[in-house]
Amino acid sequence: MKKFFLIIFLILLIDQVLKIYVKTHFELGSGISILPFFWIFFVENPGMAYGVNFGVGYHGKILLSCFRFFLVFFIFFFLYRNIKQGSSKYLTIPISLILSGAIGNFLDSALYGLLFNTGTIYSQESKKWIPYFGKSEINYGFPEKGYASFMEGCVVDMFYFPIIDTHFSKWIPCLGGYHFKFFKPVFNLSDIMISVGVFLLFIFQRKIKNVKI
Repeated sequence: MKKFFLIIFLILLIDQVLKIYVKTHFELGSGISILPFFWIFFVENPGMAYGVNFGVGYHGKILLSCFRFFLVFFIFFFLYRNIKQGSSKYLTIPISLILSGAIGNFLDSALYGLLFNTGTIYSQESKKWIPYFGKSEINYGFPEKGYASFMEGCVVDMFYFPIIDTHFSKWIPCLGGYHFKFFKPVFNLSDIMISVGVFLLFIFQRKIKNVKI
């Protein structure tokens, strides 16, 4: 059992170190090109993985944070039970990856509003998420003086892969002048772990036995 939780801990450690570094060293909406198709590009996401929005505005954000909490609790219980019952590693390893990703994004939502002095916040007046300028700093007055309350933080995303980024020539029918970009979403290590875990479950579904709910 220890090795599963060691995997989760190491992934969480790397995930949080990356996020804190990006949050404190990059301005929102800025980045650096590692390769033509790979950027470290800092955005804050009040929604779900890969920038998918959940609900509307502030209340949707709080609902999503609560959903993440219960999801983490359920996945943890599911993983713990199946490890104790000796379920296949084709099940427990992917679930460990999914759990690490779920915890990573939950920590952002739950604590980043308290941990940092600036961040993206929701304006009740304009009904929009309002970005900030400059670089964030660690809030050493934690939990006071953060940019938001518990469960109101935004997730830090930084991996951006604009594999195709081009304009279609104007002479091309229907598509002329259109700017095409693939792949648009910006994501983080937690999102990657969730995606890999789900993919492995799909690939190895026939080898998974003795599942305990």
